[in-house]
Amino acid sequence: MADLLYEKSGHVGRVTLNRPDRMNAISPAMLDELTRALEDADRDRDVRVIVMTGAGRGFCSGLDLKDSAAGKGITGALSGGVTHLGTRHLPTTVLFEIDTPVICAINGAAAGYGFDLALGCDMRLMSDQAKLIPGFAKRGIVPESGGTWYLPRLVGWARACEIAFLGDDLNAAKARELGVVNAVVPAAELEAETMRWAEKIASNAPLAIVAMKRLFRHGLTEDFSSHSHHVLMQLLTLFRSDDFKEGMLAYMERRPAQFTGR
Repeated sequence: MADLLYEKSGHVGRVTLNRPDRMNAISPAMLDELTRALEDADRDRDVRVIVMTGAGRGFCSGLDLKDSAAGKGITGALSGGVTHLGTRHLPTTVLFEIDTPVICAINGAAAGYGFDLALGCDMRLMSDQAKLIPGFAKRGIVPESGGTWYLPRLVGWARACEIAFLGDDLNAAKARELGVVNAVVPAAELEAETMRWAEKIASNAPLAIVAMKRLFRHGLTEDFSSHSHHVLMQLLTLFRSDDFKEGMLAYMERRPAQFTGR
């Protein structure tokens, strides 16, 4: 049985962490598989939204501790005294760099690396039965895969410190209150609601969605004047697209637009 599944339904690509017997703990091989799945989906012009979730009761329990104890994986490499460890092709880096929107359906516990993986997605829908486990401080480590970058930007400095320094588990209501997730959904409705969000995004103009995500990302490190210039350049490009013409025509004809991504 494959540890990671990828399937496509319409314009939605679905990535499923598939080690339910290990609460979808991430093995070294899964890191490569997840990177490839994300990159392949991002290159596929027919995929307009990516959904990421876990099989069984959990979303992701983190990096596989048994592998770590055996000296394998990231922690094994670090403790072995390597002189260079690149992050360019890690899933969390790829998540940040791809232009296709990613929705995380947090169906169960998200701990450690799984917590960071969820933060790296653009939106998070959380089952009312799930929980987030940011217990890094209780293990003597830091969020190693994006958490220290994402948390202050998502929830503000003080709340990021509250989550990380206390290290307490967050149930769905608390995660929503702190602004870590977009919505809390009854467990039985999570898949359907996630697909509703994905399909609604996929029905909008894909070129505009990709451009917005790219501009959001660049805007995190640009001053306002530079960013406004880049927005204008992007807008001029979109004005020449078939999707822009279709959007305007559909508005005038009072009908749903049929976008092609061209």
